[in-house]
Amino acid sequence: MALTREQMAQRVARELKDGYYVNLGIGIPTLVANYVPDDIDVMLQSENGLLGMGEFPTEETLDADMINAGKQTVTARAGASIFNSAESFAMIRGGHVDLTVLGAFEVDVQGNIASWMIPGKLVKGMGGAMDLVAGADNIIVTMTHASKDGESKLLPQCSLPLTGAGCIRKVLTDLAYLEIENGAFILRERAPGISVEEIVAKTAGKLIVPDDVIEMTF
Repeated sequence: MALTREQMAQRVARELKDGYYVNLGIGIPTLVANYVPDDIDVMLQSENGLLGMGEFPTEETLDADMINAGKQTVTARAGASIFNSAESFAMIRGGHVDLTVLGAFEVDVQGNIASWMIPGKLVKGMGGAMDLVAGADNIIVTMTHASKDGESKLLPQCSLPLTGAGCIRKVLTDLAYLEIENGAFILRERAPGISVEEIVAKTAGKLIVPDDVIEMTF
């Protein structure tokens, strides 16, 4: 069975390490804040100017003025800092973020990412995604493996306008966790109940399947 959005966030949270500064993009990545392991301390950064983002608020902790980059209400943990977006992007462009988690429309075997525009649809701009992929060495992309029409999003070459070139090495979809090396996707883990054959069928780009593909547990 394909992973839910919450399970995808849980799996990404396993990549967090103690002391990390982490930027969470809009969409599924924001859910990672709810699954930070109790035994590590990480600081979550939002490019609109918040370092030390906490879990999503309850009715009791809701503050309408405390929002993330996607304009969702969030909380601030102890020790959080609030600053302007210029300082926030200085952190990002300066390489001070240890892990970035982003959504995407497409990723290809060269590590290119398309995440900001579908031609013919209204867009407000690229936002901070270009800075995030340029300023971070450690990026995880989260997205569905295929479109609603069944078309693969893991491609030989991106067809949409690029956000960044050659910058993606890790992809978590609702079907699998993959790494990108030497012009190919490498299947590392599969979602519970999802067969290797289904993943192969829904991956348009070159896919390498090792002998030891593990099944995720939750």
